[in-house]
Amino acid sequence: MVTVTTIRRDAMTLPAAALGPDNPLPPLRPLDEMHRIEDRDREDLPGDMARQIGYAPLHSLLPVRVRDGYGRARESQDLDTLVIENDRLRVTVLPGLGGRIASLFHKPTGRELLYRNPVFQPACFALNGAWFSGGIEWNIGATGHTALSCSPLHAARVTAPDGGPMLRLWEWERLRDLPFQVDLWLPEGSDFLYVGVRIRNPHDKPAPVYWWSNIAVPEECRVLAPADEAWHFGYTRRLSRVPMPVYDGVDRTYPTNSVHPADYFYEVPDGRRRWIAALGEDGSGLVQTSTDVLRGRKLFVWGTGTGGRRWQEWLTEPGTGGYCEIQAGLARTQLEHVRLDAGSEVSWLEAYGPLSTAREGEWAAVLEGAEAGLEAALPRAAVEAAYEQWRPCADAEPGEVLAVGSGWGALEVLRTGDKLPGTPFDEQTLGDAQAPWRELLRTGSFPEPRRVGPPGETLVAPHWRDMLETAPARPLTEYHLGVAQWHAGDRAQAVRSWERALELAPSLWPLLRCLAVADKEAGDRQRAADRWAEAFDDLCQERRDDGESWTAATAALGRETIEALLAVGRVADARAVWHRLHPATRERGRFRLTGAVLLLAEGDPEGARAVFDAGFEVADLREGAETISELWARVTDDPLPARYDFRMRPEEGDRPV
Repeated sequence: MVTVTTIRRDAMTLPAAALGPDNPLPPLRPLDEMHRIEDRDREDLPGDMARQIGYAPLHSLLPVRVRDGYGRARESQDLDTLVIENDRLRVTVLPGLGGRIASLFHKPTGRELLYRNPVFQPACFALNGAWFSGGIEWNIGATGHTALSCSPLHAARVTAPDGGPMLRLWEWERLRDLPFQVDLWLPEGSDFLYVGVRIRNPHDKPAPVYWWSNIAVPEECRVLAPADEAWHFGYTRRLSRVPMPVYDGVDRTYPTNSVHPADYFYEVPDGRRRWIAALGEDGSGLVQTSTDVLRGRKLFVWGTGTGGRRWQEWLTEPGTGGYCEIQAGLARTQLEHVRLDAGSEVSWLEAYGPLSTAREGEWAAVLEGAEAGLEAALPRAAVEAAYEQWRPCADAEPGEVLAVGSGWGALEVLRTGDKLPGTPFDEQTLGDAQAPWRELLRTGSFPEPRRVGPPGETLVAPHWRDMLETAPARPLTEYHLGVAQWHAGDRAQAVRSWERALELAPSLWPLLRCLAVADKEAGDRQRAADRWAEAFDDLCQERRDDGESWTAATAALGRETIEALLAVGRVADARAVWHRLHPATRERGRFRLTGAVLLLAEGDPEGARAVFDAGFEVADLREGAETISELWARVTDDPLPARYDFRMRPEEGDRPV
């Protein structure tokens, strides 16, 4: 008897670290993104690739905020899930965490097809900070892990092309101001999960688009993809074309053969079927395939070196096996963005399921066998047909609401009056964050706050900037206008807006902090330090309580202020700021590291070494950051302890192997 496909609500209990509050300071400077290359290195790349690498790279995280309030203390927590199930597969989705597929379980073999992380542990890998490993993630926005990695998506039940149930996920991606949807369904009796994806550009100008579906799988595997070459990116910010499967004497299709973290973007020939598979020792595992629009395929490996192993441990709990990632994207590499014309859309279909085939042998023969096995299990023509059958369903209005995302899409639809069939952004989803912007839209005036507190988020798109420019020039309006002008590249005008607001603002520290950033970017580190110190002093005098938002603001501004003061040699002033931080803040790993920096600046290397010896963990350590290892080298000549070794690059002079 065939089991009818169902969708149900459920929960998954995991040891989980709390996400904590977002950083309330507007990100006027982007987080450092590892995945970029120097301009001079583009000359040797194919023309279309070089153009797309240079097309609209992300220069700012605005309007989103940095998510750095998480720690590493984990407690048992129930995470809401949505489960899609037929008699062959059970798919577990986390609607509150970017729509991540946490599990893809194949019932006939009793096999989990993905790497399933046994904990929820945020780490600083997303464009805006918090991200977690495991499962299948939907990366939209710009090069890197999506800013929606740990954010809720809208979810609802829709009718699938075969008449069964389909799960729709959708949101408004704010970095590029684009709505998107992900439709998931299991045809009756199918061993494959179908995923229809659509990104729309409702604006009157072209928009840069980025998409990569990242699939975590156990690293004890061999990865197959239909290519004899790949573009290698080894975190030295160089992109080079290399042969596959063997490069530099090593078969790179076995993830544990590499020493250092690396990306391999496969050069799949035009006309060849798009697919990638990760197969275990018995030749069984997961295959992903798609319609041709999703052209790129990639393997990411952590490598067996100390840094890669440490990151793997960092992202989960002891005793958990390692993982690698197989990925699929709109371009050949993740350094590229694709143009989406005004008023247009791009869509495709993906399929995920089990594959068993011989993985050993001569490369061409292995690929031929794998392609034959995939064709038998899921013909290429069937994927194309499923896509055509899904397209009319993409506009179908959702039925039962299963989860609710943000109100930002509703605000944009309210502003434009656009109709976006299939992805309703209901006014009922508008919340406190959108309230002042809705008031600006309705009355032309941005409301002043009823009580003192850190300012809310700033919308920076041209239409919102225009509204701020014509609104009454009140202090909070000028603050937001300055942030929007800064984002647009009009830094001189941004400074003028912030300086005007200082004359009447009841709260000075947000403005002073913005002006401090402007001074630093202009090269005036002394004045920047003065303004940061003044901002922190004003915040401490204004702070009303030890609530979450004030504590987050004090920690974020205190950290920036200490760094600015140390940069100009004002060590005593930096120590004074340290003493004014909350005691609980000073105990966080990030601030224990800062404490060690202070001790070294005060001429106490033994004290700094004692901080290392006592142990600390910087929960929001950025992917690729070498802050800890660099400080260690200033403190001592001893070898860096493994627990502090997060280095992802080969050491100077070493080959990336």
